[in-house]
Amino acid sequence: MPTTLMRAARIHEYGDADVIRFDDVPIPSPGPGEVLVRMAATSFNPSEVGLRAGFLKDLLDVTLPHTLGWDLAGTVAETGQGVTRWAPGDAVFGLVSGSAAAYAVAPEHELAAAPAAIPLAHAAAIPVAGLTAWQAVHEEARVRAGQRVLVNGAGGGIGLFAVQLAKRAGANVIATASPRSREAVARLGADAIVDYTTEPLPGGMDVVLNLAAVPEAEAAALALLGDLVITAATPIDAPNARHFVGRSDAAQLAAMAALIDRGELVVEIAETHALTALAALHRRAEAGQTRGKIVITL
Repeated sequence: MPTTLMRAARIHEYGDADVIRFDDVPIPSPGPGEVLVRMAATSFNPSEVGLRAGFLKDLLDVTLPHTLGWDLAGTVAETGQGVTRWAPGDAVFGLVSGSAAAYAVAPEHELAAAPAAIPLAHAAAIPVAGLTAWQAVHEEARVRAGQRVLVNGAGGGIGLFAVQLAKRAGANVIATASPRSREAVARLGADAIVDYTTEPLPGGMDVVLNLAAVPEAEAAALALLGDLVITAATPIDAPNARHFVGRSDAAQLAAMAALIDRGELVVEIAETHALTALAALHRRAEAGQTRGKIVITL
């Protein structure tokens, strides 16, 4: 008899990492215009710590119990009525809430074909981080050739994509990174790297991309470094700064997949873990012990 249950990482209440539970729940069915995806992997995003703790409950439409995860990479298992873009067996990825489970349902238009040049599980590292970086560089800052761009938090998941995308746009990229992230940031094309733990941040920037959660005083200092400050992390109260949150965009995912398949965009994976490691990852993130993209295989 075929199984009808799947394992999912869920929260039934807000709190510390101990509220994360691994429940056996019914495999969902796709509705009209939706597909059921057999998950290969999701990934861990530091912002999920805020969701789990309840800090984002006024910003997100969350109903408890809630399945964690925003990054989806997997294979289409079943299609709902009216679906024309995908068929069972297609490898897809996307930004879909509730993806920390063995299966996830997604609207067909939220998905893109997964890049073929990397393992399918690695595609889970792209949606949240890659889309946020893409939109910061190309939509919010409109980075262009010859500009001096500071990427603050270049060693994080978003930052590693932002360094590459700003460099591809022709910018002179100055990146902040800790010693443990320096090698990866340099490998991805940063023109200069500042060790923020020991060195002052340089001024005279055309654009500052703040991709790291920073104290209020440091956030204010960032606003003095460039003409335009784009932040996807700590909001900055300054006339030249604006805050944005990345959104789902299948066309942009498809564009990134094409770059990856041509070898023009690299997906850096820092760690890979099973779903049951999720609570431990939350604790490590709160202690500042995680970096880069962490893939959760399913």
